Amino acid sequence: MKKITINGKTIPCTGNRVHINNGKVFVDGQVIQECVGDINIIIDGDVNGVECNGNVEVHGNAWDIKCGGSCSVKGNVTGYIDARGSVTCGDVTGDIDATGSVACSDVGGNINVGGSVMCKE
Repeated sequence: MKKITINGKTIPCTGNRVHINNGKVFVDGQVIQECVGDINIIIDGDVNGVECNGNVEVHGNAWDIKCGGSCSVKGNVTGYIDARGSVTCGDVTGDIDATGSVACSDVGGNINVGGSVMCKE
């Protein structure tokens, strides 16, 4: 990844995994930001994994994503997506589990959703 935007604040950084726990944003195990309240992130570039309680947007490809809100990936996901909101993405090699709607291309695994499913061509 090239940079990460957390609640509107952009931080240049490199790394592979983003994890948010107790208001602390970690990239590859290092704290890069502390926040209070809902945390929404935008990742510019490819990322190997994301785990957060809020919404996540990835401008690149991703590996596994587990988020407490909605998830948008501008590229493909080599792994799974577990979201407590809606999901928009390209191809996914694994499963998608979402409480909202899903809009995606090809899915290699299963889709478990609380809303509608739209497959892009």
